[in-house]
Amino acid sequence: MKNKILMFWGIMIIVIAAIILIAVKPIKLGLDLVGGSRLILEAQTTNNIAKITPEVMQRLQYAIESRVNKLGVSETVVQQVGDKRLLIEIPAITDLTEAKSFIGETAQLEFKKQAPDASGNVVWVPTGLTGQDLSKSTLSTDASGQWVVSLEFNSTGAKKFGELTEALVGKKMAIFFDDELISDPNVNEAIYGGNAQITSGGAGFSYEEASRMVNLLNAGALPVPAKIVEENTVGPTLGADSIAKSEKAGIIGLSAVMLFMLLYYRVPGLIADIALIIYSLILFALFKTIPVTLTLAGIAGFILSIGMAVDANILIFERTKEELRAGRNLFTAINSGFDRAFTSIFDSNMTTIITCFILYMLGTSVVKGFALTLALGVMVSMFSAITVTKNFMHLIFGTGELKYPALFGLRKDEIGKDYEATETKREKARFGILD
Repeated sequence: MKNKILMFWGIMIIVIAAIILIAVKPIKLGLDLVGGSRLILEAQTTNNIAKITPEVMQRLQYAIESRVNKLGVSETVVQQVGDKRLLIEIPAITDLTEAKSFIGETAQLEFKKQAPDASGNVVWVPTGLTGQDLSKSTLSTDASGQWVVSLEFNSTGAKKFGELTEALVGKKMAIFFDDELISDPNVNEAIYGGNAQITSGGAGFSYEEASRMVNLLNAGALPVPAKIVEENTVGPTLGADSIAKSEKAGIIGLSAVMLFMLLYYRVPGLIADIALIIYSLILFALFKTIPVTLTLAGIAGFILSIGMAVDANILIFERTKEELRAGRNLFTAINSGFDRAFTSIFDSNMTTIITCFILYMLGTSVVKGFALTLALGVMVSMFSAITVTKNFMHLIFGTGELKYPALFGLRKDEIGKDYEATETKREKARFGILD
């Protein structure tokens, strides 16, 4: 009954994996496979920050990651290289101008008022109310249907905004975004409550302009200025070449492993090959569902996990052959082989998973991709080896005696050989005969 339940759930998982592979969008590929842009930013000192410390770099990295994520640029790599530089890789975007626009803007929002300068000219001067006083920014429309940017200030910002509008009743208040004048409306009355709107004169904002402003404001300003010191692109042709070589390596490796299993273990080897195909099906379905961004390092992790999946089957089959040599019937030998091999499989796989966890937590993005694909592969391999292979073995061989030992890669005279040797030793021991 237990085996039937396991078989049922195994079939259900396989069917679901097949549906995911067919219906869900393609697996996400990293920069080294699809091409894209690679930039190196160098943090710059300011009047307030005279030294670039590790804490400043950590804040800069977090700000860049937050920005590109909120801009919808998925699978971007942001990692520190050296004391004050960040490496940024943006997949699928080969236009450097577009790539720089995602990260190069400071996203500074400032509210200014008019005041005379030293020469008596009227200029816009800061009021102290900036984007740092924002709680959030949202996209909305006004009464005429034009796109506007709605602002919600935090408690400090709401107080500043209320005092500012109260002081500027009947005057203009300018809104600058990255030192560019967006609008300079007249303040008709004091505005309290911490809510405001940014509108654009004339035809108003386009959806893209307003949406971009909202995203940049929500991502926040960079803690220090960052200068692009190096920029280059990875062309899609190079990525396509990498994919072709990876596919070739994967096919050769998988074919070699499957051929070895078939020749050495015969029918159990064929079962292991089927389990390996199911294993790959489930694993790629997981890659799509999570989703996992597949890079060259990730592919290496996947190919390595294939070897570990086969290793589990080898342990099981060797244990089963030992049981057959000891004279067990086929059903008992299969169950005992799986039971005796399980501890070794579990221990080795757990040590690998722990290592992958450490690599994922402490490694760079490339190492993380390798660790994630390897860990997922190891976990799926335990399912395929313990559940899929075992149930197929029982399904094909049944519960009787092994009539054709060659199907297991054994000779007929090997069956029960260990049992006979053990019994001979026991008989000699009974009569005190020493070898």
